[in-house]
Amino acid sequence: MKQKITFPTSFVVLAAMAFAVCSCRKNDNTEEGKELTAMAETPVSGAFQNHRDSVPTKDQYGNPLFVLSHDYPTEVKDVVNPSWQQALKGKPISESNVFAYMDSLKSYIAPNVKPFFTDNKNWTSAKYGWFNEPWIGSEREAILGAYLGNGNPAGMFKSLKEDEAGYALVFYDSVAAYTVGQLWGKTGEKVNLTKESGQFKEGSIVVKLAFSNINAPNWPVLKGAETLSVYDTIATAENPKKGYQVRKVSFFQMDVIVKDSKTAPKTGWVYSTFVYDMDAKGDFWDKMVPLGAMWGDDPDVNSPITPPYPKLKETVINPKAPFYSKETLGWGGRLSGPNDGAVALEAVDVTTGKVYKNLALSSCMSCHSPAQAKLKSFLLPGPKQTTNNLMVYTPGSADWMLWFRDNYGDVPFDEGQIALDYDMAMAAKSIPAYNAAMAKTATSAKNARVAAVDNETAATVKAFTKYRHRNMKK
Repeated sequence: MKQKITFPTSFVVLAAMAFAVCSCRKNDNTEEGKELTAMAETPVSGAFQNHRDSVPTKDQYGNPLFVLSHDYPTEVKDVVNPSWQQALKGKPISESNVFAYMDSLKSYIAPNVKPFFTDNKNWTSAKYGWFNEPWIGSEREAILGAYLGNGNPAGMFKSLKEDEAGYALVFYDSVAAYTVGQLWGKTGEKVNLTKESGQFKEGSIVVKLAFSNINAPNWPVLKGAETLSVYDTIATAENPKKGYQVRKVSFFQMDVIVKDSKTAPKTGWVYSTFVYDMDAKGDFWDKMVPLGAMWGDDPDVNSPITPPYPKLKETVINPKAPFYSKETLGWGGRLSGPNDGAVALEAVDVTTGKVYKNLALSSCMSCHSPAQAKLKSFLLPGPKQTTNNLMVYTPGSADWMLWFRDNYGDVPFDEGQIALDYDMAMAAKSIPAYNAAMAKTATSAKNARVAAVDNETAATVKAFTKYRHRNMKK
């Protein structure tokens, strides 16, 4: 399929955010601040909706449907000398010990993640000590509770011959969920946005599972992958039926990120990505092999846009990872998985007008770095998106490099904003969805005016959603 430079019609699952409210801030005595605070304290509903209203019949799917886990902890125990730190044997993280670190993390979460696959009909997040993001039930399909992540157009991978939709499901462990609770409380009816409330405690773990709607043999690299079902509308060559159907998806990526300031003192986080390797030995869990890890964005390495790349100091990629998983590495070979959208088939330089083909333009940490209470900057290194083209800054320029800083999680991407510690799920999903719901509760002209103030966040989310869901068809 010939790829166009324009964004095709896509799923803009966050379109309801077109009129969103500004996030409230404590101790803001301006008139606008008072109005925002009043709105943020207005009771609303929908925070803990499990999934969309569209559900399969018993004949279509007879097992229990997804149940949101939202009883966020109000206390947290210190995580002392965890196994992943021990795996480094007292040395700085590097290519010599990073895979031991990753293996330790994977082993640590295994008892509470593997049952999701081996006994899914009896699985709930709460049963296994996991928690989920609030306010996005209208995006979650009903079976797994997954929502649309990144979509890959046909041709993104040499082995992918049709457009692919990726699904994501995020779990916060009890330490990480404490912070989610600090933001949302027990009811989710207001959001507590302060400089401290969105900062995660040491030892917090967040897991993201990613699934592809293109299965083997249509995508040969997923031969033998673990498969589950979702209830959604996206037709494929394998299942061309229109409308809501029970559809098969393949597990092909797992991200495990951990708040570990000892190991990553500049950013506070270590990101690790595992990908499916059909040639690896063992069961489905063993076949999820390391793609790589990163603990910073190598701001001192100004990479070219094509190989050979200079050596990175804060990313390590597994040379034995399957070929397909390395086709979508980020800028200069920085970490990014096949479900992450770090490569644009086409992008336009906002300064020169140059058209880039297959441009690696991001990384795991780069994409998460703009996470703030208000999304003033785009998630990719470019200006606010106002055209149908993906506009980017010149690779390696000063503007571009803003997305590749090693900032700690309490440092906002944009001056004067409230940083959310690299948590883009809160910044780009939960908070905007809450804001959209708040806008619907605006009953006075004054509140209606305030409800339109944060169109900036809504526009940012909408543009990024369009990019991530490019070429996907219902």
